[in-house]
Amino acid sequence: MLILCGSLVSLMKSQTLDYSSPLYGRRTAQIKLKQIPFSHYHEFFEGRENNELLPFYAVTGGVPKYIETFCNYTDIFEAIEENVLNSQSFLYEEPYFLLQKEVSEIGSYFSLIKAIAMGNRKLSDIATNLGLKQTGLTKYLKVLMDLDLVEREVPITETAPEKSKSGLYRIADNFIAFWFKFVYPYRAYLEKGETAFVLSQIKKSFAQNYASFVYEDVCREKMWELSAANTWNFHFDKVGRYWGAKAGEIDIVGIDTANGNLVLGECKYTTSPKGLSVLHTLQEKSEAMLKLTQTKNVQYILFSTAGFTQGLIDEAGKNADIKLIERI
Repeated sequence: MLILCGSLVSLMKSQTLDYSSPLYGRRTAQIKLKQIPFSHYHEFFEGRENNELLPFYAVTGGVPKYIETFCNYTDIFEAIEENVLNSQSFLYEEPYFLLQKEVSEIGSYFSLIKAIAMGNRKLSDIATNLGLKQTGLTKYLKVLMDLDLVEREVPITETAPEKSKSGLYRIADNFIAFWFKFVYPYRAYLEKGETAFVLSQIKKSFAQNYASFVYEDVCREKMWELSAANTWNFHFDKVGRYWGAKAGEIDIVGIDTANGNLVLGECKYTTSPKGLSVLHTLQEKSEAMLKLTQTKNVQYILFSTAGFTQGLIDEAGKNADIKLIERI
């Protein structure tokens, strides 16, 4: 038996999977290892709760080596300062090492990833930011998607995702997303030893402008777990999010197509309990979403890191169609 193992995606494909490979047609199996999901993240941290670990996951993602580097810290910012902002740490230039082994025009890819990290998610916005034509970005985006560094998402209601004009690009790897948002733009300061200044900039926006979006990803992941655990008397075949003119933005949309069931949800990464207004806002969007998804029954789920007001707890106690999740 011959087992080939490697982390260079392009090399493994060209030497083992491509038609021109000497090994083409001879493989009997292949395994593409994915990052560790958040549901298993706590296994690296003894005696820590998931809500407490969300900031760590927002930086390390599910890469075991990154997690191992952070698992003995209790303060996320101390971990960032010592292991990401420190020029002597291996994570300081990790994206350079990752990409230079996979692509030839590293500068072009860095500019593209940085544009997405700065909030340019539409193809047109990315092109404008880089001063390029949209058609010139296609090959670069395809490479990044093949490497699982970037992904394209569309509203869950889209029936032809590949042709959708509502597609948005996002960085799929948490560490890469963090590095390009908070480290790459401040490299000049770090090289001058101004680590304290860079860390202060990270602290200003880390929770609401970065970790909160990772929290939404984790909550959507949690929906599959809840469905498998029979939280509802039906099971989803689709979970995603919605954005558009007819219902604004909705963090979580779970659809049971076969039986016409719909679950709408919101995720609040916050320090204050969320109240009835969050539920009412979601309920106001339900009629439009029932039409868009062609479903007939709707329920609600709210996630909040700081819990809920007594008024919302009482309302959920009286209505089985409302579920509240504080601990993920």
